[in-house]
Amino acid sequence: MANHKSAEKRMRQNLKRRMRNKMRKTRIKNLIRAFEESLSAKDLAAAEERLKAAQKFIDKTAGKGTLHWKTAARKISRLYKKLNALKKAS
Repeated sequence: MANHKSAEKRMRQNLKRRMRNKMRKTRIKNLIRAFEESLSAKDLAAAEERLKAAQKFIDKTAGKGTLHWKTAARKISRLYKKLNALKKAS
């Protein structure tokens, strides 16, 4: 347990930041899952819309520092690769 006022404040800040980061990462996972469901249903229009939303949020999260920018780029790249494979197949 914290013994100083500044340490107590730091604990409160860390808790808020951890919850905020957790919310953002969970939202990314949900956006990716929705995109992959569109892919499995072979719905190109919905997949493109969901990919656009996922890319926007992943980039925003990387900008806030929750994700490393290279991790964000890798996730987006893999999503586009899956979309392009579906386009090529159909």
